[in-house]
Amino acid sequence: MKKLVFILLYLSAATSVKALPTDMLLHEATQHVVKIHVELANGNDGSGSGVVIAKDRVVTNCHVVANAASISVTAKGKSYPVSGIVPDWNHDICLVKVDDMEAPIVTIGSSKNLQYEQPVFAIGYPNSSTVPSSTSGYVKGLFQMDDSVIIRATSTFRLGASGGGVFDDAGHLVGIITLKSPGRNAYYYNMPVEWVQALMDKPVVAINSKASPAFWAGPADKWPFFMQVVHPYLNKNWASLLSVATRWTIEEPSNNEAWFYLAAAEYAIHDTVSAETHLRQVTAANAQHSQAIYYLALIAEESGKHMEALTNIALLTQLDADAATQLKSTINIK
Repeated sequence: MKKLVFILLYLSAATSVKALPTDMLLHEATQHVVKIHVELANGNDGSGSGVVIAKDRVVTNCHVVANAASISVTAKGKSYPVSGIVPDWNHDICLVKVDDMEAPIVTIGSSKNLQYEQPVFAIGYPNSSTVPSSTSGYVKGLFQMDDSVIIRATSTFRLGASGGGVFDDAGHLVGIITLKSPGRNAYYYNMPVEWVQALMDKPVVAINSKASPAFWAGPADKWPFFMQVVHPYLNKNWASLLSVATRWTIEEPSNNEAWFYLAAAEYAIHDTVSAETHLRQVTAANAQHSQAIYYLALIAEESGKHMEALTNIALLTQLDADAATQLKSTINIK
């Protein structure tokens, strides 16, 4: 009884210890984020965002500057012409060369060292805004790709913010705002800074160099698995999710996320034994995987293991208080 009382008190008292970025940190990070304007060959124009990563170098998404006839960067109210680009079309990361630009250079962190549920914040220029906008969130997924990780975070962004920066709680650049999944409850993805660093010594080419599509821009069946699972998962198409996740585990058996999505599909089709096995495999590899802990709590409660469910809810409360509140409501724990 004493143990049960302790857990219940812990559940009611626990709050997230993660803080939003301070106003000073936001102000400092904002100084590194610039607005990009593009004139297209067909006479149309567009805009995006960028981050100053070296002297006369700004990183943005390639889809922001693709097919441009001219590009300019606005920093501190002053516009600078872009004289060339350093593209990585496949990864959707482009450096633009801006001569004599006066803007502070960002400190680059590490995408690969991020942890699940780590706080981050994003800054960009959405919807042709003349002032930057910031959103805060947490890392929810790290998907291995080409010697780094794609970052999924709950720091949302809108059209125009592409190419802006994602920063850790020290104000270091850890990702580049890039794309979101279609529909409501979208997943937001950011490219890693390691791909930015890989371009630093590459040659500059002409602005109008021929573009090619990014890895995410092709047919849906050619997307990476971490993108293919989103639509069936969010839309509860469990048969489709099971199929995709099964193929993912076969092709990438060491990928922890593949096993999570397989477990989610197994739970939904009432293969609880397999789901629990795979969820425990996920949390053994990543103790901060809040989604896996959520499902384990559900399974424990449904199996009559109430104390185990409470323990998982206590863990989840420390990682994702909102998810823990939703879970307690789902299984009717006050």
